[in-house]
Amino acid sequence: MAKIKLSDYAKVARPQNIDEIMLLAERLQGKTIKMVNSTNTGGGVAEMLHRIIPLYNDLGLKVKWDVIKGNNAFFNTTKAFHNALHGKKEEITQAMLDAYVETNEDNSKELTFEEDYIVIHDPQPAALINLKDKTKGKWIWRCHIDTSHPDPRVWDFLNKYVSRYDASIFSAPSFAKELPIPQYLIYPSIDPFADKNRELSQSEINDVLRKYQIPTDKPIITQVSRFDYLKDPLGIFETYKLVRKHVNCRFVYAGGTASDDPEGTQVLHELQERAANEPDFHILLLPNFADVAVNALQRASTIVMQKSLREGFGLTVTEALWKAKPVVASAVGGIPLQVIPNFTGVLVHSAEGAAYQIRYLLNNPAVMKKLGEYGREHVREKFLMTRTLRNYLLLFLSLQHPGEGLIKL
Repeated sequence: MAKIKLSDYAKVARPQNIDEIMLLAERLQGKTIKMVNSTNTGGGVAEMLHRIIPLYNDLGLKVKWDVIKGNNAFFNTTKAFHNALHGKKEEITQAMLDAYVETNEDNSKELTFEEDYIVIHDPQPAALINLKDKTKGKWIWRCHIDTSHPDPRVWDFLNKYVSRYDASIFSAPSFAKELPIPQYLIYPSIDPFADKNRELSQSEINDVLRKYQIPTDKPIITQVSRFDYLKDPLGIFETYKLVRKHVNCRFVYAGGTASDDPEGTQVLHELQERAANEPDFHILLLPNFADVAVNALQRASTIVMQKSLREGFGLTVTEALWKAKPVVASAVGGIPLQVIPNFTGVLVHSAEGAAYQIRYLLNNPAVMKKLGEYGREHVREKFLMTRTLRNYLLLFLSLQHPGEGLIKL
């Protein structure tokens, strides 16, 4: 596929948004940025970085992306942190805390931070802030997790690092914490030209369905998520059983694993055991970068679900809305920012509620069509990558002018 330029986004985004981005970028010419996270494959953070970094570079900013290294003890610890920040009870031992600190110290010896802006994503590399005093740049902690009700012990431990940054970014107002540093709200976003979101021909969609042996003889309800308990794959299976009592349909749970998530295989096996005798419940283990497959599965679906128990933002919801699909999703995390009840989708709180709404929608195709139309326009306005790019540029500029109430461009 040909390289996409910023000007191409004028075809799908509001043209004035592109003009604003160009103006802001002029004020940041030559500035350098470093992005740091814990994996370059799997999950929404890596996916966004793959797509947005080339756009920064096209604008004249120089961006480098580093990925920290860690062993099993470290990633088991940070997975427990992830669950605990979402409010799940986890046993966090001193040995786990020590493994976290030690791994960050090891990475700090290998990484350099000579850039003007350093953006650290999520808890895994947060302790790299210990290097701040040796650098010239502004440090920003970007949290992609729902921290509205975190385990106090884990948050207090991480807060020792987070509070030393120059700024923080959260995905929803309810995630913000009491911090001594500025906090910014920036929604995650999707790239409409990425393989996961671009328009597909019917033959491309059919090829994917044949590959994964998904017939189209009945309505298809799909959830695309990692195999993670917080994505509630077992709850999806319970929803399937309730719906199937009244409607002949098939469900698809399509997911992958991430290198920084050691729990995924266990979740996959448990779901496979539950659904072993259900031919209309399809479990797909997708390889990394199966973006066209995800795109095709969402486009082939009658309804897309996101029945998470906790959720940072839920880009799979954004993807489905962009494809004008009716969405049934849990009212958690950043999902309510995307799903306006009975306007851009339907919010639910249980397997029973999800099953009821799916049955209702399947019996009311006109309602499904309207939800899809409004959902796509909602994404166009708020959740395309151009909006994220613009907001980051504004953040970088604001950090150049600390304490100023009005910044003249």
